[in-house]
Amino acid sequence: MSDNPENKGEKSIQLNPWGDDLVADDDYIRLCEEFGISLVQELEIPYSAFEKNRFLRRKIIYGHRDLGMILKAIREEKPWAILSGIKPSGQFHLGTLTTASEMVEFQKMGGKIYYAVADLESYADNNTPLDTAYKYAVDNIADILTLGLDPKSYVYLQSREQIPKDMVFMAGRHVTNNMMKAIYGERDFALYMAALVQVGDILLPQLKDGPMPTLVPVGIDQDPHLRLVRDLTRHFKYIKKNRKTKKEVSSPLFKPAATYHKLLPGLDDVTKKMSKSRPNSYFNLGDDPIEIEKKLKRAFTGGRRNMEEQKKLGGVPEKCMIYKLLQIHFQPDDNKLQDRYLRCKEGMLCGTCKKESVQIIMDFIKEHNEKKQEMIPIAKEMLSREPKTSGF
Repeated sequence: MSDNPENKGEKSIQLNPWGDDLVADDDYIRLCEEFGISLVQELEIPYSAFEKNRFLRRKIIYGHRDLGMILKAIREEKPWAILSGIKPSGQFHLGTLTTASEMVEFQKMGGKIYYAVADLESYADNNTPLDTAYKYAVDNIADILTLGLDPKSYVYLQSREQIPKDMVFMAGRHVTNNMMKAIYGERDFALYMAALVQVGDILLPQLKDGPMPTLVPVGIDQDPHLRLVRDLTRHFKYIKKNRKTKKEVSSPLFKPAATYHKLLPGLDDVTKKMSKSRPNSYFNLGDDPIEIEKKLKRAFTGGRRNMEEQKKLGGVPEKCMIYKLLQIHFQPDDNKLQDRYLRCKEGMLCGTCKKESVQIIMDFIKEHNEKKQEMIPIAKEMLSREPKTSGF
């Protein structure tokens, strides 16, 4: 392992990109200090960025690596990229919705999206056959198009794109088993290989289209991937042949930047991450509306012990899953969100709030799923495009 300060502390804290553990609220600042992540609140962000990006405006994003580099590219009107992806192992759920929505918000700020459908990782982690992963991918991409993904974005399947697959061997020359174990813990070797494929995903925008600042929006649990790729970036260059001299010219790559959002807890327990092993902890956008509504009505709230305390002390929206859902996903109007926050603090009963909020959420999901049907043919067309890169 290099002596890069971003790699310090890996032995004392282990983040698992493939796990179900939830990071406690008290641990986020400690993790930033441990792994060299900067706080967004310490960065000078222009008002225009807050206007376009609700994840910044509402402080859903709390940490970053080199976000200032992205803001500089925006200020100087230079090209920059957004790299994200999805593991196609099921329908779109609240967790995948968070990262996808954040990506689309950054798209509004001028970035070009490169989107990896991680079918190889899905096979390594979930044993999902590639043909099954493709069907999920069509469904997932249709969801993201409905959220606002530009159809001109570069969307690709890992299994069909040469650069990520080549990266297993190219990056593999610069890592050791001990290094991977220090970052990720003891894992099946297929997951180590999937992590190296992700190095190729994250560097793909620059290896394909030339050096440019690249932003990777993720939850804090994905930081091991960012630490790995930022440590390895120096080993790779963009190679371009000069048309006149026919000589190859190489250019160094930018270290990928990252933003970090807090992980969304389970609907039923704010101390645990959403998990398929606890069906009431989450829902998919395509689930039966009746079942979604039942889960929302049973969701954990920030209410007091009784009505008297609620009216006297007010609620605690910071601990309420219904409020978190509105804040992150389902209430686009800042004024209405603030009004609900204040009403809760002033003693509005949880039953009243939940009834109103569930209706807002269900209306959003209904409209989303109706629009999504129109996006499925576009999603299929995007996934059928031939890759434009041939590897190293």
